Amino acid sequence: QVQLVESGGGLVEPGGSLRLSCAASGSILRVNYMAWYRQAPGKQRELVAKITRGGSINYADSVKGRFTISRENTKNTVFLQMNSLKPEDTAVYYCNADMATVPAPYGIDYWGKGTLVTVSS
Repeated sequence: QVQLVESGGGLVEPGGSLRLSCAASGSILRVNYMAWYRQAPGKQRELVAKITRGGSINYADSVKGRFTISRENTKNTVFLQMNSLKPEDTAVYYCNADMATVPAPYGIDYWGKGTLVTVSS
């Protein structure tokens, strides 16, 4: 069974930092890209950051200069370092990956269950 498992969420004060991790496991043939999305209460899910297999990275304008996405290819793991957190960063953060797997060799989107990040004093 192919799955993405996030960790690292929690409660942090404004200006603080958190590091999210997402590990992909299962019958994975190739990871094309990995990304982080977030969904705040009452809002649509939005892309936070994305990193491709080739190393290309893009960020949402709202997190540029504060968040850093990175990956460890050998372990099919992606990280999101979040610094200078603001209350408006409060959301459920979801890991997303486009992967070729044994059940889906041409590649499909997979999603984690999400991890809650709360920025509050």
